[in-house]
Amino acid sequence: MTAEDLSFTWRAWRKQVLESAKLVVIKVGSAVLTSEQGLDLRVVNRLADQIAALHDQGKQIILVSSGAVAAGRCFVFAGSGQLSLPEKQAAAAVGQSRLMHSYDEAFERYNKVTAQILLTRDDLRSRHRFLNARNTFATLLEKGVIPVVNENDTVVVRELKFGDNDLLASLLLNVVRADLFVSLTTADGVYSGNPDLSPDAVKYHCIQDIKQVNIQNTCQGSTRSGSGGMHSKLLSARRASQLGVPTLIVSGKVPFVLEKVFAEQELGTWIMPEERAIPRRKFWLAYNLDPLGDVVVDAGARDALILRGKSLLPIGVQDVRGCFEPGDLIRIVDSNGQELGLGLCNFSSEDLRKICGCKSTDIEKILKVRVGHREAVHRDNLLLDAAH
Repeated sequence: MTAEDLSFTWRAWRKQVLESAKLVVIKVGSAVLTSEQGLDLRVVNRLADQIAALHDQGKQIILVSSGAVAAGRCFVFAGSGQLSLPEKQAAAAVGQSRLMHSYDEAFERYNKVTAQILLTRDDLRSRHRFLNARNTFATLLEKGVIPVVNENDTVVVRELKFGDNDLLASLLLNVVRADLFVSLTTADGVYSGNPDLSPDAVKYHCIQDIKQVNIQNTCQGSTRSGSGGMHSKLLSARRASQLGVPTLIVSGKVPFVLEKVFAEQELGTWIMPEERAIPRRKFWLAYNLDPLGDVVVDAGARDALILRGKSLLPIGVQDVRGCFEPGDLIRIVDSNGQELGLGLCNFSSEDLRKICGCKSTDIEKILKVRVGHREAVHRDNLLLDAAH
């Protein structure tokens, strides 16, 4: 395929995506929404203008919006340097209400109703609360409401933090079954290297296979006002691709950027999804639960997992690290320490240590108990190449 053919192919794909996408998740970062004086109401109003127009076209929109801390700190911590966690949470408490009030007023000009939804990792980690969140979003969207989502910075503790809204937005794609993910940032797209450090870096118009992109080398550093930077945006795009959701990373500083994007102007960088989306249950297991240990596998097991799509058997396990129980999430790594994937282990760490390297026919004899499974991790409960 020539370069011209490839260019035509992805542009035709982009046109189809933009026309067919019914539910769009739009994430906007702090660096886009705020200035040194706090929340930039001009940006908020322009964003609402464009989202309202898309909504009038029949698209369902969910807005994941950062900016609460930046919006609040100018009222209570003006002139302060680096804020402590309690100070950030206090700033978020002040800023979140102002952020939401600004959105309410901006969308009200178009007779659009907004809803505030604040989430923590625990809300998605619990399967019951995950499904409850899905039902809430579905009801709001059915009624024509535009949900505005943010992390619950005011009360969240470190263990329950998403870390940044890029991660939150990518996990939300699975909750709401989105068709398109748009990430509004200060960069005008993804480059072959950090353009601040490498003047020769070339901008990508489309990334066909994000698994082939070395994210660590491609981009380093974070935006000043935000917490994620391009690194976390590419990780989020990679998670989206696993779900079969296309991503557009584009500058939110471009005037009327959403209007131009949906008019098929060539802006930002598109990331194509994988041809075969992973099951949504696997996605939830891998990205909403925390791994409680590591299982080191030999070269034979590595090939069986990656090349042949097999389950992980005890005979391929070389070492067990950490303490976990049957059904807990564990990380699978090779002998070089390279992470291969995540999965639910059928055995406790104690029992797996006893049977690692052993044939499946010897499991019951070694453990002195009948078992209903021979696999350490069944392929149905295994996600390879997780984007962490």
